[in-house]
Amino acid sequence: MDWPRKLRIKHLQLFVTLAETGNISETARLQFSTQPGLSKWLKELEGDMGGALFERHARGLTLTPLGGHFLGRARRILNETERMQQSVEAIKAGSTHLINIGTSPASASNFVPMGILHFLRLYPEARVEICENTMDILIQKLEDRVLDLVIGRLDNYRPRVPLLSEVLYEEPLRIIARPGHPLAGKKVSWDELYRYDWIVWPEG
Repeated sequence: MDWPRKLRIKHLQLFVTLAETGNISETARLQFSTQPGLSKWLKELEGDMGGALFERHARGLTLTPLGGHFLGRARRILNETERMQQSVEAIKAGSTHLINIGTSPASASNFVPMGILHFLRLYPEARVEICENTMDILIQKLEDRVLDLVIGRLDNYRPRVPLLSEVLYEEPLRIIARPGHPLAGKKVSWDELYRYDWIVWPEG
């Protein structure tokens, strides 16, 4: 059966909410649906697709591998739909281009605002929206096509999909030690530094 033709935006919203809550009654409440109607729809969808999207447990639902794949696709479609709506509203407001930029707090302080001002001077008809968050969340949004580009450090992330990146600037590396540390004030090698405990940024 050609099941994609039966899907509607509302169906994708139901599925994403169900995946996030793992609970049919809670999903029905959030999406203003009924629990019997939601259960019937899910059963029909799984029948049309020829496989289970969720595993049923006493405490709720968890995604199967098929369900996880479907969830990623559903989110992309919903994100594209939202961006389409934003683009239409921007055009109606007089802007011909809408660009969604993600940035980390470290980059947002100076580099990104100056870059956006320069861009808007070149393209005054454009509209720019900024999403500030940690890099792991921003990369997720970039992979899901919520964002057009992300400005920040990518050195300790492993994206799920290939991303095109470009070095915009380089930051100096500084190692800070407490007063009286055995290596303080010395010219040291990596072998010497490796012997001590480090405090570093966590992933994300």
